[in-house]
Amino acid sequence: MKAALLRLFLAAALLFPFVPGVSAQQTSGKVLWVYDGDTLKVEGIGKVRLLGIDAPEREDSERDRYLQQQGVSIAALRRISAEALRFTIATAKGKTVALEFDRERTDRHGRTLAYVILPDGRTLNSLLLEQGLAVVYRRFDFARKKEFLAAEAAARTACRGLWGNR
Repeated sequence: MKAALLRLFLAAALLFPFVPGVSAQQTSGKVLWVYDGDTLKVEGIGKVRLLGIDAPEREDSERDRYLQQQGVSIAALRRISAEALRFTIATAKGKTVALEFDRERTDRHGRTLAYVILPDGRTLNSLLLEQGLAVVYRRFDFARKKEFLAAEAAARTACRGLWGNR
């Protein structure tokens, strides 16, 4: 496991210096705070939005509409929002994570967009999809979209999270 983690960090160190505006020091940091299921505060980086996914909001939102069309009730959305928050805290808070970037580096709110790689090499974004605690953010294209859609479909088939008791 240590060898795999070392390879991951070496690959990140080799790749990210070639991305404009990204220094090797900005590619990892300790998760200091979890705002909600898909937004973290990472030491040395600031607010990080998990790229390619969307976890339900704590309160009613216009973004609920898509999931309601999929048969997910408002009560289930609020419950899954709390579950996604707890899962993200348990999985990432206090851990040093690596960040991988895609085409867009920030969102319209100034948050860093990233795939968050946990110390064991798993991607937090994917884990939330696999648990049914988030859906794929379909509005924009990103490198892992096909992989993420497959993870969401597997969670739906297994009736996990959002796709369970709706």
